[in-house]
Amino acid sequence: MKSETLRIYYNPRCSKCRAAVALVSERGYATELVAYLLTPPGKEELRGLLRKLGMKPFELVRTGEDEFKQYAGRTLSDEEWLDALVAHPILIERPIVVRGDKAVVARPPEKVLALL
Repeated sequence: MKSETLRIYYNPRCSKCRAAVALVSERGYATELVAYLLTPPGKEELRGLLRKLGMKPFELVRTGEDEFKQYAGRTLSDEEWLDALVAHPILIERPIVVRGDKAVVARPPEKVLALL
């Protein structure tokens, strides 16, 4: 087992999340699993994730979710999108894999290999 632990924000019901966890584990990394729907990240944690991802808040939004309908067609600022992600964590794209100061949205799951 490698000494470094990777943090994975995931939904255990999501097959892509489970596949990303398996890829990381198969390569000998310990994982810290964050079921983000049960323990959603706050605004500052999201800011940190976005910095590591190199993304803007809207780029992390799952537009296919029912909760997105209330935002569709609206122009929101980064702060307003952060508020939306905090209010509706189901809108956060998944899985997010974090290693140190870098992170990826592992869709498809093989994208996690760029961190390993």
